[in-house]
Amino acid sequence: MLRAARIRTEIPGPKSRALTERRRRAVSAGLGTALPIWVAEAHGALVTDVDGNTFIDFGGGIGVLNAGHTHPKVVEAVREQVGRLTHACYYVSQYEPYLELAEKLNELVPGDFEKRSIFVNSGAEAVENAIKISRSYTRRPAILAFENAFHGRTMLGMSLTGKADPYRRGFGPFVPEVYRVPAPYAYRMPEGESWFDAFRRALVSVDVGSVAAVIVEPVLGEGGFIPFPPEDLRRLREWCTENGAVMVVDEVQTGFGRTGKMFAIEHAGVEPDIVTTAKSLGGGMPIAGVTGRAEIMDSVHVGGLGTTYGGNPAACAAALAVIRAFEEENLLERSVRVGERVMEELREIQHRHPDFVGDVRGLGAMAAMELVTDARSKTPDPARTKGVVEHALREGLMLLTAGAYGNVIRTLMPLVISDAELEEGLSILSRAVDAAA
Repeated sequence: MLRAARIRTEIPGPKSRALTERRRRAVSAGLGTALPIWVAEAHGALVTDVDGNTFIDFGGGIGVLNAGHTHPKVVEAVREQVGRLTHACYYVSQYEPYLELAEKLNELVPGDFEKRSIFVNSGAEAVENAIKISRSYTRRPAILAFENAFHGRTMLGMSLTGKADPYRRGFGPFVPEVYRVPAPYAYRMPEGESWFDAFRRALVSVDVGSVAAVIVEPVLGEGGFIPFPPEDLRRLREWCTENGAVMVVDEVQTGFGRTGKMFAIEHAGVEPDIVTTAKSLGGGMPIAGVTGRAEIMDSVHVGGLGTTYGGNPAACAAALAVIRAFEEENLLERSVRVGERVMEELREIQHRHPDFVGDVRGLGAMAAMELVTDARSKTPDPARTKGVVEHALREGLMLLTAGAYGNVIRTLMPLVISDAELEEGLSILSRAVDAAA
């Protein structure tokens, strides 16, 4: 069988190393990069670097490419749109792709009520606007955010994010009136402890009547791919309703088919007040959305929302093409099948290495394994986790880590990945864990 991954040089290759040397003289050292390769082109689930090495992509640009690299529908839509209109600024003059995308998202986002949408440039900006809108609607200042959460790198995004290093270190002081509350983490929660009891205990120090919104990821992404149990999401929905707080669901990484549903919150049967989207919404183009109840979204004064590039015509065209791909190519069904096969393989790896692979978890094709020094202590093992990633890259598989301790291997392969590519990638991953164990 012809291999999809083809490694022709050492990793990184000579051209990648030369570009890295140029980068040192031109790009801020504060910009981190997970893998030492330089990409020349990518299609579907395969990435080719400047040295001619081809990799199977299990990272998907950190969840941006659920529909795959350079999806033909996306490429054609963008090409056609930029030939007619590249930019107008919706804050100045309007264009139909923005409206059409808003109508589509209002239909897709869960909730049997009237909705409104706006578009911005990134997930962090979507979060910023969701919080602005929640404060405007409730006339309250406080926000509840969860341990191990990640909501972006803006000042408010960092304030909401739970991980200090590298995201918050040295950048304070942060936005006030943000309160951290516990999140479910079955692998590391004390036996017999109820998450909801821990949540309510944490609120002893919070004026609940001042809470404008609770922001939650249905699956903690950067925090380690930790699913929020459906029953706990339902309890959280009830708490928000009882206390007059807006429930903001951050679907930036979990949305657009990653978990087998268009939005991960659908697994819990919960109707959020506001949903933020980005990443795979644009199929590689920069766009993010905020979609919510009409009365909440319309509570902001005219001119209170706006951005120069948000909802750019080409990005809107790309997003509409992504939605067509999901509708016409059964990508949600594909997500379920990919997720089942990935979880099966991760559990098999765990069975072989129970002292190294402490936990396997996920939802749909958003799966991960947590690596530890031993099963008894559950001590995180970021060093060997890094070794797994490096070994896999040498064999032609791109992997990303996650988690508060940097000891989680996460899988975000494009959903268009072929069965052969998926099996080859899983085989490389298995060998990489065997080598590190």
